[in-house]
Amino acid sequence: MSLDIKKGNSKRIIPASHKSFHLEGPKPRMNELFFALEIFIQFIKGFRTLHFIGPCITVFGSARFPPNHPYYKKSEEVGKRIAELGLTTMTGGGPGVMEAANKGAFEAGGKSVGCNIKLPFEQEPNPYTNISITFNYFFIRKVLMIKYSYAFIIMPGGFGTLDEFFETLTLAQTKVINDFPIVVMGRQYYQPFHHWIEHMIQEGTISEDDRRFMLFTDSVEEAMDHISKYVRKNYTVKPRKRLWWLFEKV
Repeated sequence: MSLDIKKGNSKRIIPASHKSFHLEGPKPRMNELFFALEIFIQFIKGFRTLHFIGPCITVFGSARFPPNHPYYKKSEEVGKRIAELGLTTMTGGGPGVMEAANKGAFEAGGKSVGCNIKLPFEQEPNPYTNISITFNYFFIRKVLMIKYSYAFIIMPGGFGTLDEFFETLTLAQTKVINDFPIVVMGRQYYQPFHHWIEHMIQEGTISEDDRRFMLFTDSVEEAMDHISKYVRKNYTVKPRKRLWWLFEKV
């Protein structure tokens, strides 16, 4: 059995075995309930795991840069400098930029956290984390990587990095998160994005003021200075007490 899909004057045949799960429409109510419970359990697991990690800086970036790549080296320096600020480095927990930032923090004696995702390729947890947690869904992972962070560093990356970048920008633009530093590392890599910003401003889809959410730089020193000034000015970290009746280990 196969599925016929018509588009314009052409028709594509998709084998029934390859039909997308999401094209099947509403599932039985019990399936939907179990799905909602799975999401709830993963959120609770994430909250319990990350509640005591302290203020974080999240580093987003590609999983595809090898250790000898300049972006890997720069990400490693970023992780080291985050540790020197006394903050926790949080990444997506995989290889490439994520591994580099975790490695820099880990080897500098800082806290290093990886929020990994189950994928059919690329995403094996890297070994440079003090805490690692794996999620089944991107949206849960993104919520937690934003929830515990006081600043965000966007290294060069692909679709996943841009997804995380734009979601963070949208939350800043809509004031869900207020004035959190978003540092974009790699002026040359992100140069086309500058042109796209201009285009969106001219078309009226974003405002001129939306530029202020981002600092574009190639300098780790400038990035850390920008973030540290913001954190010192805006946040006092209150210690969180562990509750024995919630089985929170001392």
